[in-house]
Amino acid sequence: MNAKPHVAIVGATGAVGIEMLKTLEKRNFPVGKLTLLASARSVGKKLTFRGQPVAVTELTTDSFKGVDVALFSAGAGISRDFAPAAVKAGGVVIDNSSAFRMDDTVPLVVPEINGADIRNHRGIIANPNCTTAITLMALYPLHQAFGVKRIFASSYQAVSGTGAKAIEELKRQVEQVVAGEPVTKEVYPHQIAFNVLPQVDVFLPNGYTKEEMKMENEGRKIMHHPAFRASVTCVRVPVYRAHAVAVSAEFEKPVTVDAARDVLQKAPGLDVVDNPEKKEYPLPLHASDKYNCQVGRLRKDTALDNGLCFWVAGDQLLKGAALNAVQIAEELVK
Repeated sequence: MNAKPHVAIVGATGAVGIEMLKTLEKRNFPVGKLTLLASARSVGKKLTFRGQPVAVTELTTDSFKGVDVALFSAGAGISRDFAPAAVKAGGVVIDNSSAFRMDDTVPLVVPEINGADIRNHRGIIANPNCTTAITLMALYPLHQAFGVKRIFASSYQAVSGTGAKAIEELKRQVEQVVAGEPVTKEVYPHQIAFNVLPQVDVFLPNGYTKEEMKMENEGRKIMHHPAFRASVTCVRVPVYRAHAVAVSAEFEKPVTVDAARDVLQKAPGLDVVDNPEKKEYPLPLHASDKYNCQVGRLRKDTALDNGLCFWVAGDQLLKGAALNAVQIAEELVK
């Protein structure tokens, strides 16, 4: 890998693409050249990088000449159509969509957990689902210590996980409700303002949504734990940014709150915020714009053997997407 790689961002004008651009700059990633790619309607729009305007160009199969690292965040269809072209041109694709996550030939990586898998790539490296990544930041260190068998979890997912249009929809609906006006819907099937929607992604024949099954399927792959089981309910909530997840986990070995706290305090990329007496616990509001995830509400699970309950929050646009992708790129240039 070039020490100062030519970096391309596919989907540069989207919510995650913009965060990728900011993250590259904030972390002083050694960008030698930057190419911003999006659909034809965004051509000519300028984004700022290191104080300089960079014009967005149209994504085509010929866009990747000389590109060393291509950060994709434009949906699974775009990734399937254009990632092979980036690889053929000699680049490494770090893909934020679901397109390649469960492909046996593609590493699915959270660097703090399975960064060593990066070296097995064949041109494409997958970023995990945002809720999965945030949950595993707390679950994996506990698994290392106590051996997780299964979890029961409920997510509380911010609208920014759906994209920029969903953020605007929530803002608009809040204003409409406050003004006593009829609520208009475009992104979600129901009003999201002052409401919660027990559906994230499409339903599968088993009654779960695709988002809910990602926790088990991707968790198995990332943790190298094929017996891992997860029963999950994913819920969209009227929060602009940062997801939270309530987890009840059952382990092979006995686990105490004190032992779990000791493990979590040493875990990379994770802050323990757990002082209920002072009403201190992870909040999406406080996790927003933060690189680290937060874990708290640690307590023994009263319904599971060797069980532990915890609450984890993280910025899904960062650790759940842009930050994780840039961390993978950092590993590539080491």
